[in-house]
Amino acid sequence: MSRRIVGLLVVLAISWGGMAAALATGTTPRLGLDLQGGTSVVLTAQGESDAETLAVAVEVMRRRIEDLGSVQEPEISISGDDTVEVQLPGVEDEERAVEAVGRTGQLTFHPVLLDESDTASNTCAIGGEPSDEGIVTLPVDDAETTGGPTEITVGQTCLSGRGIAEAVPVPPQGVAGSTQWSVGLTLNSEAATDFAALTGKATQFGDVRRQIAIVLDGTIITAPPVANTVGPEGITGGQASITMSAAETAEQEANDLALVLRYGSLPIAFEVSQVAGVSASVGLGSLEAGIISGLVGLALAILFFLYFYRALGLVAIVGLLVFGSLLVALYGVLGATQGVTLTLAGVTGVIISLGMTCDSFIVYFERIKEELRAGRTVKPVVDSAFKASFRTIVTANMVSLIGAVLLYFLTIGAVRGFALALGLATVLDVLIARFFMKNATAIIARTKLGESGALSVEGAVG
Repeated sequence: MSRRIVGLLVVLAISWGGMAAALATGTTPRLGLDLQGGTSVVLTAQGESDAETLAVAVEVMRRRIEDLGSVQEPEISISGDDTVEVQLPGVEDEERAVEAVGRTGQLTFHPVLLDESDTASNTCAIGGEPSDEGIVTLPVDDAETTGGPTEITVGQTCLSGRGIAEAVPVPPQGVAGSTQWSVGLTLNSEAATDFAALTGKATQFGDVRRQIAIVLDGTIITAPPVANTVGPEGITGGQASITMSAAETAEQEANDLALVLRYGSLPIAFEVSQVAGVSASVGLGSLEAGIISGLVGLALAILFFLYFYRALGLVAIVGLLVFGSLLVALYGVLGATQGVTLTLAGVTGVIISLGMTCDSFIVYFERIKEELRAGRTVKPVVDSAFKASFRTIVTANMVSLIGAVLLYFLTIGAVRGFALALGLATVLDVLIARFFMKNATAIIARTKLGESGALSVEGAVG
């Protein structure tokens, strides 16, 4: 008996304590675009596009946005033949998110030339055939901050970002307090060979031609010189590094650049044609209506439990409070750590899951009533009835959980929010049945509410 009481107290402490901690620390659920508003971005494809190309671009955008951390459920949809609409709920840095969505991410490596007439240096390897193709003068990113040249003349493309196998931000090394963040690149075997040839060719020079220009979307982000210790064989091993500027935002720049390179370039260039704020008034109105409906339904469920199950109804009522507390605390933690947002679709999943939790209590209570009608006493019945009914509860919840998992991985957007809410609630339902419902019912069965009076467990049999 004492073990059951301790188990029950632990469950109540975790649920209500977690709820109190979430409210005290402000770790409440993060609301989606339809509930809290946000930003809507309309992108228009430049040049020819088709459905397949747009679908690939949308998937790249989705991975980039979700990796930002502040937006977990972006709504990205294709409209027409050349337009993509992106909805970003509650973004903390609107400009950063918009840039991550629309940035093409086309990275290329080029030899640096003396000027646009320097065709002799426009090769990708020692002994390569000089060319006058691809020579262009490009702007240098953050030239004002670094104090370097504002433009650099580069030659043909010798290596593209498609050869990048991995890209990770690397914090400052060496001198304490340095802000020289960088992005470490790992190249595949083919790109590593080309990179070694390009850097080997640069070792022939002692001027600006010893530099390798790294260009992102038509802007030179860095043009580091090949170290004096490198010989004609070039930099081998397939490793490269892009050094960021010394600005205070260097860490964010390194993370953003690594994000773009890690998930690849967009297959087509986009222009941001519209950026607009989205009001949450409509969604909040729907949420308010949903909450009122849910409260009315909960009140009817409470009356149902008290009328048909008497003392057992108290177990169900407290169980629903435990369920709600755990779900709110869990959504708060996931919102703070994973960027998970609660949308109207998610609220729908929560309301449905409340009904499933009620079903679990009903399955158990009806089993108790059946065995009591067969002439058995209350105390042994609560244990034997739980063993039989728990199998049914687990089986029913497994079906819901499988459906939720399939929905989450096979769908996108609002449907994923619904699936997540349903999946979390299904797992909580099984845990509450095992650790709360069983212990709470056993404790009540051993009190006066077990066998004495019309409001007792036996009184529910009629």
